[in-house]
Amino acid sequence: MIRPLLIENARILDPASGTDARGAVLVENGLITEVALNGPVGVPDDAEVINAGGLILAPGLIDMRVFTGEPGKEYRETLQSAGDAAAAGGVTSFVMMPDTAPVVDDGALVDFLIRRAKATSKVNVLPAGAITKGLAGLEMTEFGLLQEAGAVCLTDGRHSIQSASLLRTVMSYAANYGMTVVHHVSDHSLTGEGVMNEGLFATILGLKGIPREAETIPLARDLQLAALTGTRYHAAQISCAGSVELMAAAKKRNKAVTAGISINNLALNENDIGRYRTFFKLSTPLRSEDDRQAMIEGLRNGTIDTIHSDHDPQDTEVKRQPFAEASDGAIGLETLLAAALRLVHSGDVDLLTVLRAMTSRPAEILGLPSGRIAKGAPGDLILFDLDYPWQVSEREIRSRSRNTSFEGARLAGKVMRTIVGGQTVHTHED
Repeated sequence: MIRPLLIENARILDPASGTDARGAVLVENGLITEVALNGPVGVPDDAEVINAGGLILAPGLIDMRVFTGEPGKEYRETLQSAGDAAAAGGVTSFVMMPDTAPVVDDGALVDFLIRRAKATSKVNVLPAGAITKGLAGLEMTEFGLLQEAGAVCLTDGRHSIQSASLLRTVMSYAANYGMTVVHHVSDHSLTGEGVMNEGLFATILGLKGIPREAETIPLARDLQLAALTGTRYHAAQISCAGSVELMAAAKKRNKAVTAGISINNLALNENDIGRYRTFFKLSTPLRSEDDRQAMIEGLRNGTIDTIHSDHDPQDTEVKRQPFAEASDGAIGLETLLAAALRLVHSGDVDLLTVLRAMTSRPAEILGLPSGRIAKGAPGDLILFDLDYPWQVSEREIRSRSRNTSFEGARLAGKVMRTIVGGQTVHTHED
């Protein structure tokens, strides 16, 4: 049995209900059993009592896009190291992309990963099932078997399905199973050999650019197919103003379509690449400042639903290359919350909106019981100091890889305690 846990004297922020008030929360047997706002709460005799001292108590973050090395490339990241990094960043659940070796395209692999994560990870690992076998974009996987094994959604991870006919069939079958299709939108013929955002800066650096149309054209196709098939569709990550316009128009007609964004595209722009800094080579690429501002407005008005880390560990060998030859990707589990709080400190987006995009909205999209502070919800919670100043240091990173886009960044906002199922899995130590 797990000891009851009482967190008192906290500023409770629950985006699902819009709550922002002082109070206490009681967790028993892994579930929230009482939420007391501005009043007393009964304390079981054997309870562990935590005085939050006015810190913010929020639902644990749900990260919808995390790549790991395990299985196949454990030297980059294991489920254990990813769990450690997630706990330190306040992420209590993350969706694991199927881009592993072997690919997560079989129910037996989903079952293995769930059991492996329970044995080694501090946080909840939610495997996603591959849409196509081997992520090759040619033949569908067995959606029913993946769902039965515990896959929370269907995605081809960093791969994009090019065939509209195949994607229509995928969406039709996914709708029958009630599964969300999470799709990375990228037109291969337009992306070509591009390595960064197409524009003046790419020309100055002498690098091949990726036009915004490589994202907007497949997104427009996907949204039409989603309306045709009636499936729940989530654009994995969008990055430019045109995509926000497409999503806003589609949402007026279809409530079952949603969109996510990487924290990198909210907090950074193409100028951060500087002189060929490969830790900023990402997919989707960092766009212009005008695009970044359009993303912020899209988050503010609800067009963009979720914020994720796009945690993608890469080893030194594939990152310490000339920019055009380096692999895409950056880690981000440990910096997700603090980087997102930049938008709050700058006055661009209010705190509840930012938290909603990392808690209740991902839970709603995936059909999870977590992401909220309410009776009966899982006891997945974080305590954080909104103004705690700190600097990202490579030597303190818990991930096995070090390819962070925020190396040396000065941030404000730190997770002081992470709780999963009523048990503390991380505490901050000065």
